[in-house]
Amino acid sequence: MLGRCLTSLFWGTIADRIGRKPVIIISIISVVIFNTLFALSTSFWMALIVRFLLGSLNCLIGPVKAYTTELLREEHQALGLSTVSSAWGVGLVIGPALGGYLSKPVEKYPQIFPKDSFWDKFPYFLPSFVMSALAFVVAIGCIWIPETLHKHNCSDESIDDAKALENGSSGGGIEKIQKNENLFLNWPLMSSIIPYCIFSLLEVAYLEVFSLWAVSPQRLGGLNFTTDDVGNVLSISGLSLIIYQIGIYPSVEKATGPISVARVSSILTIPLLQSYPFIALLSGLALYIVLSMFSILRNILSITITTGLILLQNRAVKQHQRGAANGIAMTCMSLFNAIGPAAGGTILTWSQKRMNASFLPGTHMMFFVLNLVEALGLLMMFKPFLVEKKKTDTDQLH
Repeated sequence: MLGRCLTSLFWGTIADRIGRKPVIIISIISVVIFNTLFALSTSFWMALIVRFLLGSLNCLIGPVKAYTTELLREEHQALGLSTVSSAWGVGLVIGPALGGYLSKPVEKYPQIFPKDSFWDKFPYFLPSFVMSALAFVVAIGCIWIPETLHKHNCSDESIDDAKALENGSSGGGIEKIQKNENLFLNWPLMSSIIPYCIFSLLEVAYLEVFSLWAVSPQRLGGLNFTTDDVGNVLSISGLSLIIYQIGIYPSVEKATGPISVARVSSILTIPLLQSYPFIALLSGLALYIVLSMFSILRNILSITITTGLILLQNRAVKQHQRGAANGIAMTCMSLFNAIGPAAGGTILTWSQKRMNASFLPGTHMMFFVLNLVEALGLLMMFKPFLVEKKKTDTDQLH
C-alpha cells in the first residue's frame, strides 16, 4: 500500500498521456513477476521489498475505473463500476479456496509432492504460481481490448470549445479548461475522495479485526472459528457481492442516485456493526448462519458506499484528467489502507484487555470504535462537506 500510495498519481498521469490500456497491461505483468517472487521469498525483508515493488508498479484499479467510465454511457456506468467492484467479490470466493487447498501441498498431497522437495521449501509457491498464471492469461487477453482515452470524437472538451467558438469567445473556453487543470481545486472530486478514503480505512480495519475476532477464543469475546470457517464465510459473502453488484445495485442507483443510497447504507451499517458482539452468544449451525447473514449484509452495504463514491469521482472530472483523478484517489486510499491493519489489530488487542469493563466491555468497544469511523464517513457525505458536480448544458448534450 505504501508503494501504491507513492506511485498512483504518477501512473494515473501516465494513463492520461499514453492511454489506459498500456498502464493496465504493465500493472498485470507486475503481478505476474512480483507475486511469483513473493512466494519465493527466503526472508522477511525480501518479502517486504517485493510487496513494495508490486504496489509501486501495480496501479490497476485507477485506470480500470477510468476505462470503465469511458467505455459506457452515463446511464450504464453504475453497472460497469459495479462489475469492477464485483471483482473483489470474485477474489473473496476464489482467493480463500486457492490459499486453503493449494498451500503446503507436501502436507496435503504427499503422493504428488514429495517431502524435502522444492514444494516443501516454498510451501506457498503453488497458490501464488496459479494466481500468476491466471494474471498472465489476463495480460495476454488485454492486448485485444480497445483503448478508450481517444475513443470519444465528441468529448466534453470538444463541445466546450465548439460553444466558445460559436460565441466568439475562444479565449474563455481555453480559460475554462486551464481553470479545471488543477484537480486539487476541484472540490466535487476532492470532497468525494475524503469519505472514500475513510470508508477504505474502515474496510481494511474491519477485514483485519473480523478474521482475528472470529478465530479468537470465546473467553475473549471471539467465535473460536478455524481459519477454514473464516474462509468459508468470506467466500459466501463474496459470492453474494457478485450477485448484488451485477443484478441489484445498478437498478437501485438509477432510482435513488449514488450518494443517497450510499448515505442510507452507511446509516444501516452502524446498528449492524454494533450487533456483532452478540453473535458470540450463539453456537453451532445458528452461529454459522447468523454470522454469514451479517457478513453478507455488511459487505453489501460497504460496497454500495464505495461504488457510489467512485461514480461521483469519475463524473466530477473530464476525460483528459480522469486517470490523474483516479491516481489521486488511489494515492490517498492506499495511505489510509496502509494504516488499517495495524489500527484494527491494535483496537482488537485493546478491547480484549477490557473484557470486564463496565462501559462497552470487550469487543463491544472494538465495534463501537469502528462505528465512530463509520459515523465520520457518513458525516462527510453530507453538505457542506460533499459537493456533487452539477450537470451543465454541455454535459447533458454529451
